[in-house]
Amino acid sequence: MSSTALSSSPSPFSVFMLAIRPRTLPASLSPVILGTALVEPADFNWLVGLCALGVALFLQIAVNLANDYFDAKSGVDGEDRLGPVRVTQANFATPGSVARGVVLFVCLAVACGIVLVLHTGWPLLVAGGFCVLATLAYSGGPFPLASHALGELTVLVFFGWVAVMGSYYVHTQQLSLLSFWLATSLGFLLAAIMLVNNLRDIKSDRAAGKITLAVLLGDSGSRLLYLTLVLLAALAHMVAFGFASPSLSVLQMFVPLLVCMPHAIACCRDARRLQGKNLNRLLATTAMLGLIYACATALLHLSLR
Repeated sequence: MSSTALSSSPSPFSVFMLAIRPRTLPASLSPVILGTALVEPADFNWLVGLCALGVALFLQIAVNLANDYFDAKSGVDGEDRLGPVRVTQANFATPGSVARGVVLFVCLAVACGIVLVLHTGWPLLVAGGFCVLATLAYSGGPFPLASHALGELTVLVFFGWVAVMGSYYVHTQQLSLLSFWLATSLGFLLAAIMLVNNLRDIKSDRAAGKITLAVLLGDSGSRLLYLTLVLLAALAHMVAFGFASPSLSVLQMFVPLLVCMPHAIACCRDARRLQGKNLNRLLATTAMLGLIYACATALLHLSLR
């Protein structure tokens, strides 16, 4: 084998990193950070917090691997793919090894979830079951959610409401209006990540018969929806602190929005002009916007104690 062929073959670690798509992982970290920050010190449990983070992180990786596997199997990922390299489609990994990776990370998430169920109670088992089902049904099964224009809604539900409110619930065994509205705000930003992904892939998805929200709305409509999601996130934030937590001053309420504003403006500007592979940059910066918002809001809440 030539040295050129050797150098072009990525190492197992590189293949693993390509498969799990690290740039998307802030989408699983952000809601846990935000939900946990709402917990009062007397209710906080380190083991519970780490397990909640583990569930979110491992399920996110499982989703990424499942997308890699099912999109290659269905023919959605072709040679003209504009997104990051998919290891199955690029023949860097066998379909069987990627499928085993899905099973491994689902099992790791379930292991963390069992700890949470033992701490919180059996009702959490129902939510956990739906999370695992959504992980597998997102791009696989008889009704793939991602192929029926439900990707953004799935993100809002599971990475917004379930992840933020769930991270709060496992410590307190309670839900709150504040956690709901903050989950909604962050969920809109995380849904925007999915929208960018689908905007980039409009042509290939349409050719493969994959119906996404971006395919239905078209290029211009998808870009307008991105701006709308960012605006809705800001409005949900103001509802959260304006009604669910009315003791805050107006200045305090706007601190996280002011922190996010430069990055949000840059993202919205890019959403209007970037095309093709350049949308991969917007994918990463939108994920970072969600993380910045989650951290800024978490720090605001912690500072008020």
